[in-house]
Amino acid sequence: MMITRIISPILRFGEFVCATIVLGLIGYFLHERNETGFGPKGREIYTIVIAALSTLLSILWMVPLTTRLLLYPIDFILSFAWFSSFGALNNYTSDLGCGGWMDWTGITRGDQCGKWKATQAFSFIGACFWLASAILGIFMFHKRRSGTDATNGTTKTGGRRGLFGRRSQV
Repeated sequence: MMITRIISPILRFGEFVCATIVLGLIGYFLHERNETGFGPKGREIYTIVIAALSTLLSILWMVPLTTRLLLYPIDFILSFAWFSSFGALNNYTSDLGCGGWMDWTGITRGDQCGKWKATQAFSFIGACFWLASAILGIFMFHKRRSGTDATNGTTKTGGRRGLFGRRSQV
């Protein structure tokens, strides 16, 4: 399907945007922690590692290659990593007295709670982008494996040729 060729880069761009925003905010929090000695160091390090890895992989995977269909397990793993980062950030913001995970009041004021809530929100949105990419990858992979041409939905003639469209040399 042609629409998947449009959706995939949009999802990858969304992953990139969310990861870079979280990367910048967590970098700011690590700088603050270095200055004041206050903050959740373990959660920040975990989140910045996930954000840096996501930034790199989303850039690399924006390149349209057939082999990226095989990457959906990594998309799932990163989605779960982002959801766990969201949970860790949510736990910390609750301990700060910033309210529950659905309490978005004060996010635009620019105070510490607002910055943590923004980080938390982009972690969740990024996790959703990675999950959507994984689901799209599964859909495309199984369409391709079933012998249906993913670009126009028609069945290939000439038999099943495998994942990369070549005939076996055996």
